[in-house]
Amino acid sequence: MRIGIDAMGGDRAPVEEAKGALAARMLLGKEDRIVLIGREPAIREQLRHAADWRDFIEIRHAEQVILMDDPPVEALRTKLDSSITVMARMQKEGLIDACISAGNTGACVAAATMHLRRLRGVHRPGIAVVVPTLSGPVALCDVGANVDCRPQHLHQYGVMASVYANVVCGVQNPRVALLNIGAEDAKGNELVKRTRQLLKEDPGVRFVGNVESRDLFRGVCDVVVCEGFVGNVVLKLIEGMAEGVIRTMVEELTRSAPSQLDAIKETARSIMMKFDFNEYGGAPLLGVDGICIICHGASDYRGFKNAIGVAMDFSKHHVNERITQLLSHHQGLVNG
Repeated sequence: MRIGIDAMGGDRAPVEEAKGALAARMLLGKEDRIVLIGREPAIREQLRHAADWRDFIEIRHAEQVILMDDPPVEALRTKLDSSITVMARMQKEGLIDACISAGNTGACVAAATMHLRRLRGVHRPGIAVVVPTLSGPVALCDVGANVDCRPQHLHQYGVMASVYANVVCGVQNPRVALLNIGAEDAKGNELVKRTRQLLKEDPGVRFVGNVESRDLFRGVCDVVVCEGFVGNVVLKLIEGMAEGVIRTMVEELTRSAPSQLDAIKETARSIMMKFDFNEYGGAPLLGVDGICIICHGASDYRGFKNAIGVAMDFSKHHVNERITQLLSHHQGLVNG
């Protein structure tokens, strides 16, 4: 594979992107390459201490940078030589096989949709994040690609995230749930009610009904479907809550058992690792005709290294082909 990384997108770009590319060498086969896309002088500066980086890393210069607060579509129109635009165009032209970025999420989604197009039958792409729980991974989709959804969009998120949970996360026959304000059929707005009906009527989806956000950690489902606005709020609440609870536990335990301070800190560090987004790499943008992995803006080198692994798994398991086949099959079942 040739994996492209937007070297200018993250909070500490291009430092962490370059370090992540170097750390990913252990994941690569002999013919695999990483292409860092962005301002070449800045990228080279970060690679200068690694004598053998040219053996598996290439640089593609792109002068412009789309900032986090830039309007996505306007930025793509005016910054034609931005790292995000160049990267998406390179994948469209077959120069790279995957895109990875921790930059402006809206611009990444728009660029991928514009240049790579959607998979056959897909209405709207969605971002699927794997949430770690004690009962196993839960795929949450969408977490930010679309904040204005229709019922058919959410229905397809359930189908696509089921494929991802099955072939990449190893969940057999994933249970699909719809995020709502209550488990009862009558709860929710019109979007949720109509989506519930579509999921319930699809014989190809193992739909288990509505769930509340607290149910994500109770082992009742493997895939949770929601619109991007809600999913993004839930995701960031999980991140903040995990950090806050663990810090509080450390403070209380330190006061009550000061002699066990080293053991307490080591346990807290181990727990935090389970909820660290860097350990899970990036989140795939499901539904585009290519591979686009979106990382957290604060990703460190581990996040980029693991995102490269996610891209390679996505390719190895032929996720896009399976999504296309399943959507076609589901459509036939519904129409038939």
